[in-house]
Amino acid sequence: MTRLLGIDLGERRIGVAIADGDGSPARPHSTLKRAANPDLDAAALGALIVANQIDEVIVGLPLEASGSDGPQAAITRAWARAMAERLKVPLTFRDERLTSHVAEGRLGPMKRGRSGGPPSKTQRDAYRARVDREAAAIILQDELDARTGVGTAGHRATVRPVDDR
Repeated sequence: MTRLLGIDLGERRIGVAIADGDGSPARPHSTLKRAANPDLDAAALGALIVANQIDEVIVGLPLEASGSDGPQAAITRAWARAMAERLKVPLTFRDERLTSHVAEGRLGPMKRGRSGGPPSKTQRDAYRARVDREAAAIILQDELDARTGVGTAGHRATVRPVDDR
């Protein structure tokens, strides 16, 4: 059975989701703190890949509303290439437009702080981490649906890992 890891890459966090290729739905897994060094991101993801017996990684690609690449898509593509070289697993991009918005809709509004006041920094950070995990699950589910012909086509491109030589 093929196991897939979905990624919602952000500037500060990496939302992660997992799915089995057997038709079961994608499920949010965890949120990793994004490192300044790609080797640290690769080490954290590599541990998840080994522990969960992942066969392929699906990375959300933040395209512009027009469908073209913008600055954030270029950053994501560069990061994904670096991960593919280090992780040696197939990596596929999936259009992620509006996934964070959909994730927020699924999770509902952020909880208020004590006595109905504004949420604390800890509450905001925890909510953003949940949104990132949920967005990763949406990205991964979109890919699963596209593979089975259930969803919309969306944007998809594959980055092959570099040979071990």
